[in-house]
Amino acid sequence: MSKILVETSARHVHLSQEAIDTLFGKGYTLTNKKDLSQPGQFACEEKVEVIGPKGSLKMSILGPARPASQVEISLSDARTLGVKAPVRESGDIAGTPGCTIKVGDNVVEISEGVIVAKRHIHMTPADAAELGVSDKEIVKVKLDTARPLIFDDVVVRVSDKFALAMHIDTDECNAAGAAGEVYGEIVK
Repeated sequence: MSKILVETSARHVHLSQEAIDTLFGKGYTLTNKKDLSQPGQFACEEKVEVIGPKGSLKMSILGPARPASQVEISLSDARTLGVKAPVRESGDIAGTPGCTIKVGDNVVEISEGVIVAKRHIHMTPADAAELGVSDKEIVKVKLDTARPLIFDDVVVRVSDKFALAMHIDTDECNAAGAAGEVYGEIVK
């Protein structure tokens, strides 16, 4: 196995249960629209409006609930919203900009949590052993597309809760012409 499925992660929101309760009602459970490649993760039927200083964007919610709310966008989206979102690993939100998340008349203000997700590869310990990489290692990945390119600064994330897949954002997808089913290969 040397080929890794490369998936495009479009703009989305992860919500805490407290935020879900505020936006949709106490004790609300998000509705699974479609399972995602990572075990237990799913796209929700529900959508939100994310509002920044300069603009707003409609976004999907990914479930299940998380310990802290987080908004993952591309650098193009950051310009639309008017925020200086740093490139970070998911969950690393300390010191990042905040925003307003709205559903109808219900509003949640998050003081931090807007990031551009660092490109990364999810994999199991067995995948890591087979590929010769370790958790938190930084690698380069060559995409086999009509516009082939090598992504540098890709973080390897290893857990027995993951399934093998690389995630890039929509800006990165467009730069690589990565339409349809796309695979990449770690280059050393």
